[in-house]
Amino acid sequence: MSSTDVRKETEDSGPSGYAAARLRLLSEGAQSGPPRRSALSELTDDWLSGLFTAGAEGLRGVSLVAVGGYGRGELSPRSDLDLLLLHDGSDSGAVAALADRIWYPVWDLGLALDHSVRTPAEARKTAGEDLKVQLGLLDARHLAGDLGLTAGLRTAVLADWRNQAPKRLPELQELCAERAERQGELQYLLEPDLKEARGGLRDATALRAVAASWLADAPREGLDDARRRLLDVRDALHLATGRATDRLALQEQDQVAAELGLLDADTLLRQVYEAARVVSYASDVTWREVGRVLRSRAVRPRLRAMLGGGKPVAERSPLAEGVVEMDGEVVLARAARPERDPVLPLRAAAAAAQAGLPLSLHAVRRMAAHARPLPTPWPAEAREQLVTLLGSGAPTIDVWEALEAEGLITRLLPDWERVRCRPQRNAVHIWTVDRHLIETAVRASEFTRRVHRPDLLLVAALLHDIGKGWPGDHSVAGEIIAKDVAARIGFDREDVAVLAALVRHHLLLIDTATRRDLEDPETVRSVAEAVGTQSTLELLHALTEADALATGPAAWSSWRGSLVADLVKRVAAVLAGDDLEEPEAAAPTAEQERLAIEAVATGSPVLSLRAQTEPPTGEEPSGDPEPLGVELLIAVPDQPGVLPAVAGVLAMHRLTVRTAELTALDLPDGVEGSVLLLNWRVAAEYGSLPQAARLRADLVRALDGSLDIAGRLAERDAAYPRRRGVVAPPPRVTVAPAASRLATVIEVRAQDAPGLLFRIGRALEDASVRVRSAHVSTLGANAVDAFYVTGPEGAPLPGDEVASVTRKLEETLRG
Repeated sequence: MSSTDVRKETEDSGPSGYAAARLRLLSEGAQSGPPRRSALSELTDDWLSGLFTAGAEGLRGVSLVAVGGYGRGELSPRSDLDLLLLHDGSDSGAVAALADRIWYPVWDLGLALDHSVRTPAEARKTAGEDLKVQLGLLDARHLAGDLGLTAGLRTAVLADWRNQAPKRLPELQELCAERAERQGELQYLLEPDLKEARGGLRDATALRAVAASWLADAPREGLDDARRRLLDVRDALHLATGRATDRLALQEQDQVAAELGLLDADTLLRQVYEAARVVSYASDVTWREVGRVLRSRAVRPRLRAMLGGGKPVAERSPLAEGVVEMDGEVVLARAARPERDPVLPLRAAAAAAQAGLPLSLHAVRRMAAHARPLPTPWPAEAREQLVTLLGSGAPTIDVWEALEAEGLITRLLPDWERVRCRPQRNAVHIWTVDRHLIETAVRASEFTRRVHRPDLLLVAALLHDIGKGWPGDHSVAGEIIAKDVAARIGFDREDVAVLAALVRHHLLLIDTATRRDLEDPETVRSVAEAVGTQSTLELLHALTEADALATGPAAWSSWRGSLVADLVKRVAAVLAGDDLEEPEAAAPTAEQERLAIEAVATGSPVLSLRAQTEPPTGEEPSGDPEPLGVELLIAVPDQPGVLPAVAGVLAMHRLTVRTAELTALDLPDGVEGSVLLLNWRVAAEYGSLPQAARLRADLVRALDGSLDIAGRLAERDAAYPRRRGVVAPPPRVTVAPAASRLATVIEVRAQDAPGLLFRIGRALEDASVRVRSAHVSTLGANAVDAFYVTGPEGAPLPGDEVASVTRKLEETLRG
């Protein structure tokens, strides 16, 4: 159906004809993107013009004006209609009646309407008081009536905007910054708001307003295409949901991707992120230019007076060979020749990051257009400049993004293309893969004094997740890529091997420390064999912390840091030649020993609750300590069913288990009996913590079988049906091969939920296996647990029994 046919149907049938034509237009799969938005705008123009003409017969000095997105001719399927009824004030009563004849048919069709009735003077006054009104009027477009009236308003509004730009643009920038703080960065969010988040459609509109001020202009290349892509996604979102929404929710991404003909939701997000990155970078450059122009205007009169009316000459300060600072930016020196100097992009970037200054857009584009490719392997200077850039801390991020915006990063590191803008569908991660790598380098720059080879640490930080762009285990794929990249940028054979090992094993320390029994000699020995040398261990320790800190707040804590530090200490001892065949068990604390003796004496569980705070590992306390939750210590005479009983009681009392350890405790000489010690960190789902006496009473009943925990939890689940949300991946139960010679290590990865640990513990009890120790941790919405289990005789489980236990456990968790 052509737009001409649609308009004819509208003219023939009035409002009902418009509704039918609109429906047909939106249901045509062949027409989408800008053509559909334009056609929908034209269709709506014709209908509203008809309403205006029918109601304004004999009325002069009135016009109907589209503003905002409708004024730009960008109607999405569920967009508001932004309309202004403009009049000269000569007959307010007739104008009010005309407004009713236009607004009511719009409302009758269920369309959202943002409307106003004003004279030109009133419109200008309101725009001067309300920046959002001003921005809408900048896109004013005549629909019907007195064209001269509309044209006069447009001319006056643009003149007002240009005259007031020095005052209004800082106000607009502040508005954008507040919105970004509130909505976050579109290029990193898993459920982004396409309009409000930083880098979204509102920022694109703000850039149009800056250009209209004639004070500064945004980088044009790629900006229109990025804006079009965001509008296309919003169109598809409106059609998929049938709602006027701008938030791209997880459960709707597959449908939106299909509507756009994309492979999957990840491809959709990557396109959104790429578009948002273009808009964000253009915003950074534009607002920097606005600030420069406004500062220049502020100082120019004084300079002219001092120089006797002459034109001031911008000061240029040398930063590096071919690189200078001018006007608060890093630019190329007049003598710089990018076509003869292949190291210049890295040298300029390193100089800018070291100085904490932005790279000028002109400089980056000139280098992108003319710089020669680096030879293979890179010269030493290029490698040194890369390390300097990576080691410059937070300023590295903006400089890296400037290089990436013009394609220089993928030219230097071709493998970067596979991780660029790649989403990470994991609640623990707050960045895309590429941004996470840069954030890790920034974090690693804080640890360069802790290692003997800071260059290897920084490059490993940049490459540790580079394998996420390839199928399979990203650590294995990353090892291969890291070898190639390290050799290409000029590291020798030994350094290449170290970098490959760091990438291959970058998760080894954190996984082992949080999921394995560090008292088991086999655990420590296996890590030592994988790491190989003290120097690699030192680097891996720093990389582990940098990686976790750059992942998000759920990935690192003082508790995790202390576990990793303990593991590193033990591995270092092995690498130094110490024997681990007969390790000494860690001595219990006085509090643990007191509880254990009381448990043996009374024959029943004893527990204590206390708030736990401490400074980050390896740091002196300063200010408020880091809250670690509430520590729950429980000593129980050794007996079957302890793990499910404790986990079930905590779930009944709505206590979330953050970390959990279960170990057998050696008692002092002269004290007979065996005690299990549970050292857990818990938090209340809401409200306050229960009293320790209530927990103990319920635990006694759970252990003697008089408390039906499963029934109580089932009743609670039935009373509170689960809300619709993201469908979690199925649980996975595996056995860690050769993790221990003393026990079988079963790993469980599942969506965290109330009662999960109770269900696991009960399933293990039903399988007649004994839990020697447990290491439970929660990463965001994911539970990652490891259980050291033995048979009734205390030996590791035979192969066929292991398979049966893991299968039954997985079936229990899926049920």
